[in-house]
Amino acid sequence: MRRLLVGLTAGSVLAAVTACGSSDPGGKDTAGSSGKATTVKVGIVPVLDVAPVYLGEKQGFYSDRGLELELVPAQGGAAIVPAVMSGQFQFGFSNTTSLLVARSKNVPVKAVANGAASTGRSGADFAAITVGKGSPLTSAKQLEGKKAAVNTLNNICDTSIRESVRKDGGDPSKVEFVEMPFDRMPAALDGGQVDAACTPEPALATVKAAGGKEIASNFHDVSPDLTVAMYFTSEQFAGENPELVKKFQEATAESLKYADSHPEEVRQILSTYTKIPATLLEKLTLPRYPAGPDRPSIERLAELGERDGLFEKAPDLDELLP
Repeated sequence: MRRLLVGLTAGSVLAAVTACGSSDPGGKDTAGSSGKATTVKVGIVPVLDVAPVYLGEKQGFYSDRGLELELVPAQGGAAIVPAVMSGQFQFGFSNTTSLLVARSKNVPVKAVANGAASTGRSGADFAAITVGKGSPLTSAKQLEGKKAAVNTLNNICDTSIRESVRKDGGDPSKVEFVEMPFDRMPAALDGGQVDAACTPEPALATVKAAGGKEIASNFHDVSPDLTVAMYFTSEQFAGENPELVKKFQEATAESLKYADSHPEEVRQILSTYTKIPATLLEKLTLPRYPAGPDRPSIERLAELGERDGLFEKAPDLDELLP
């Protein structure tokens, strides 16, 4: 996920929010009241984490509640957060650290539903620190003096890698982070541009298929139950549309529960909105999709973010979490 928030000031955000509204012309809560479905735009990043929403749409969990989803793929949260705050999207998907950074900058984002979580199994998570084929590196401590690829600097990947190095007895300040998209990381490892990479699926399976290996489970090292991502809206939209937000929360919770108990359907739905090769689908390690966020894990992520200097002031979790 790209840099979401830099440049968004509280004043500009609040000004933008005045244009925010629901899909009805008046911008007020009318979900289902007319008997017609209410269309809501949801900004998503087309990765494994959002599979439950696609499944829930297919199963009718949203339409049963009078909601019609318009899922809008975006490159990352850098595009989604401003779009939600301006009212272009009613809901968005973002990793948890990006939302913490937003709250620390007084951007009034409000989490409304869980997204995805660590599998809780070290060595078998859906994201890992990986090295290329033939690399002599075998542990996170050995990243001292090495280059590690992350998709966005000063976000969840480098914070979690630092924690893996720290837990392994190393000095995380000696790791050099290099920013690049996830889909370029396998080639960067093969070509020796970087020594290691933060690779969630499908980059993780791609690296392993090429002979690479994982040396640490960085999300798990933050917390075995780490809430990696959540769905959010703006405080103003939530305040003006409580019934619509409630319907979205209920439908998303049902979708998460369904996805968690139907992993094969998750793999099948991935082929409809990602370009993951069919040969890799069965090899992917799926995240968990708990119905609600795990507050202790988010508190830990916030502590690490503050320790690593991501925040000018500590984010208020009571303001962020549902």
